Amino acid sequence: MSTTTIRIEDELKARLAAAAEQAGKTAHAFILDAIAQTVEQVELDNAFHAVAEERWAKIRATGKTVPWDDAKAYLAARAAGERPAKPAARKLGN
Repeated sequence: MSTTTIRIEDELKARLAAAAEQAGKTAHAFILDAIAQTVEQVELDNAFHAVAEERWAKIRATGKTVPWDDAKAYLAARAAGERPAKPAARKLGN
């Protein structure tokens, strides 16, 4: 395990101490949790964007997509516990 030094303003340090105390953690544990959560969020965001880019590339290559009304109806049915057929992709503008 390595050590990293950070410099923070006195006001933020006081807020950090108060927040850590309210959370029932040491300032050190609070900082580690905050860093871990931020790293995880960046990783999730990157994965989300990669999937979006992949799907956009497929739409551009095929010209096909699922109309929003069809997708919305499918998702509503799934949320209601139904098992509807997946809507078919079709050419944009059709």
